[in-house]
This record gives sequence, C-alpha cells and structure tokens, in this order.
Amino acid sequence: MSHHQPPPPPDGPAADGAQAADDAARRAEQARLYGAPVDDLAREMEQLLGIDARELASTLGISAPMLARVREGRRARIGNPTATARLVMLRDFCGHLRAGRASAADVPLTLSQVRAASGPPPSHYPTPQAPLLPRSAAAPEDPFALTDETLRAATAVVRRHVRATPTRRWPLLEQVTGVETWVKHENHCPTGAFKVRGGLVLLDRLLAERGREGLPGLVSATRGNHGQSLAYAGAAAGVPVTIVVPEGNSPDKNRAMEGYGARLVVHGDDFQTAREHADHLARTEGLVGVSAFHPALVAGVATYAAELHASVPDLDVVYVPVGMGSGAAANVAVRDLLGLRTEVVGVVADRAPAYALSHAAGEPVSTETADTVVDGVACRVPDPDAVRILAAGVSRVVRVGDDAARDAMALMYRATHNLAEPAGALSLAGLLADTARPASHTRVAVVHCGGNCDADVLLAALAGAPGVGDGS
Repeated sequence: MSHHQPPPPPDGPAADGAQAADDAARRAEQARLYGAPVDDLAREMEQLLGIDARELASTLGISAPMLARVREGRRARIGNPTATARLVMLRDFCGHLRAGRASAADVPLTLSQVRAASGPPPSHYPTPQAPLLPRSAAAPEDPFALTDETLRAATAVVRRHVRATPTRRWPLLEQVTGVETWVKHENHCPTGAFKVRGGLVLLDRLLAERGREGLPGLVSATRGNHGQSLAYAGAAAGVPVTIVVPEGNSPDKNRAMEGYGARLVVHGDDFQTAREHADHLARTEGLVGVSAFHPALVAGVATYAAELHASVPDLDVVYVPVGMGSGAAANVAVRDLLGLRTEVVGVVADRAPAYALSHAAGEPVSTETADTVVDGVACRVPDPDAVRILAAGVSRVVRVGDDAARDAMALMYRATHNLAEPAGALSLAGLLADTARPASHTRVAVVHCGGNCDADVLLAALAGAPGVGDGS
C-alpha cells in the first residue's frame, strides 16, 4: 500500500482553471502581505542586486525549493519570521535603488546586513493573525493538507482515547533555559508518547475506507513509539498488527508492543532494514503496510499542536524532535492553518542527521548509518513528502550530540520529575543548543514527545549529568 502517491487530479479545463484560481489567490495574498507577489519582488531583487535565485534564497535563509514554491504561487507565504523580515528589508532597499536614494555601491554591505538580520519583521509589516487563505485554497491534491474539517475529525477520533495533555512551565527548567519555556507533555498519552494520536486516526480512516473485512492486518517498522501507537489502536479496533523492529531494540518498548497484542518480528540491524522487511511482509502475507509518515498520522499528531496553541497563544518558537517527520509536519500544518508567526524548529541527533541534511538541501538526503542513543529519531532514509513539508515550513533543524541528549533527559527529570526517553528530551536539548534563535524569541515551547525509556538508559543519563537547583 503506497502512501506517497496521491490520486491523480482530474484532467481538463476545469481542473486547470481551479489550480490557476488557487495560484492567483495565493499571489493576491502575497501582494497583501508583502506589497507585491513574491515572484515580482524576486525578479526585481535579482535584477537590481545582481544575485540569482539560489543566492536570494540563501540571503533570506530558506531553501531554494521553498522559495520556488512561493514564487510559483503554490504557497502563499514564506512562514519563517526571520526570512520574512529579510524579504521586507530587501524590498525596501530595492525601492531606494529605484528612487536613487541608494546606489549599486551600497549593495554588498546591504546584503551582508540583511543576512545578519535575525529580528522580527518591521512594525509596518502586516502580521496576519487569521488564516492567510480560505480553506478551499489548500491544494486539493495534497493528501497532507490540513483543514478545519480534517482537524476537527481527527480530534473527535483522538478524544475517544486521549485527553488533552498538559502544557506547563517549570521554574527549575527556566533557570537553565533562560526564557519562558512551555513543555507540552505528550508523555502523558496512553502509550507514553504522542504517536498514539496518529495511530488512532489512521485505523479510523482505514476502517472507513475498507471496512473490517478489507483490513486483514497492519504491518509496520518502528523503534518503538510508532509501533506502540499502531498496537494500541489495533487492539482498540480489533485489527491484528505486526511490528518489525531491528535487533537491539529497546526491550521495554518491545514488551509494551507485545503487551498491546502486536506480533513482534525482529529483523535487521537498524530501522531502515526493519522497514524494508515490513514491506516484504506486506507483500508476502497480504497485510496493509503502514509508513511511519502518512497523512492520517500527521492529522492525528496535529491535535496536540492545536492543543498547544490553544493553551499558550503567541508562541515565538516550538522545538520538535524529528524522527520520520510527523511531529514537525503536524506543527507546521497547524501553525499555517491558524495563520500564526510561530517558528517551528526541528531537532535531530547529530549521529542521525538525514533530515538536517535534507532540510539544508531541499531534497531527501540519506545517510549510511544512524547510530545514536536517541533511538526514536534514528532515521537514515528520510521520507520525500516529509522533506517537502519541512523544507517549506521549518525554519531550521538543530543537530544535537548524544551527550547533550542525555543531559537534557537528566534535566527534564530533575526539573520536572517527568521521565523522558532520549527523543522525549531532544527538543529541550535543541532549545539549549540553538544558537540561531533570535534574542527576541523568548516565549518558547518544547515537545516532551515520549517517556518510554529503559531504566539503564535513564540511570546512565542521571549518572553523567549535573543536578539543577541544588548548587551542583
């Protein structure tokens, strides 16, 4: 079962006309936001400043593919507040050049100043606090498009099993972060991790599409939380679930998946080989293969992002760990649906940098290995759809070393008395490591995405990290 090939759009003049209308609506919205469609602004900048499209994207601080999509009208806005500020600065400078108030000799210094700028957009820049486009303007062929309707439907499914999780500030934590820090406690979900939300929505959609008789069983690969999500949802719906894990996977997570009734298969030495074996089982056993990145999973996970913004308005930035990308994609989708300026920053393990490399390149970049203690993000082959969404909507991806991840685990435990697995503390580690966060961004959130940690991993983290609030 493929999850990356959307159904072909209808052919003919009607479909072409609808797409053209959507693109025109986005360009009109750009004119309202930026003073002119971005493609018009970019053409003028390239001509007057003597730079090409790739250099313009670099100056703005976004990927070239993302800039291309905005210019084509496939996306209404840039989304990244820092990039938006730089666009406005370049727009205004080009106006000075046209009016003769600046000359070509001023261009090099101005470009350097713009690249160094990290503040919010100027006060005269209109800041939208409502959705930028009518919901119908979202590209209908994109299965990952989030609308009010899909979010409400996902929330209704999730609420049958999962209450809204708390979002809290912790004084001892803020002594270390130095900023107003809100923790979204997804470790309070039934399986101890955020992914259960996606599993529930996925099973609900599959049953609606196929019926129980058309769903002989699911199969997927995991390092733990995705598998527990499917096992939990499968048990609730009466659908058999097979989970493939690599050798050396967390014993506690393995037992939890079996405890929810999943059939556990151990195969290969990393997540990617387990993933390939899951695809093999789907073909040979007639099971429905489920990717760890799927539109229904993103819709389900989006419910926690919606809860977060409802609880804490006007966030400057949200830090999200990136495994296969459902959490980051969901946060981008909700941020854009609500028309917010909040930055979404991804966090990966330094020894599993596939998504960081992909975000920088604007296209999928695989790695040979993903050998990290942060098993929940140990991905070496990124999903193309996830890369597309993150390249367009995530401001940056922070890489965190294994020692920093362990230190963040210990800090989370000592400051909040909430247990975090390595991936569960990764967003906190990302906040502490992020040297690119603008100084004005002082209202931040970190997603505690899971607490399914083996005892020996926690003890090792606690043994190696300093305490907080006790002078040590």
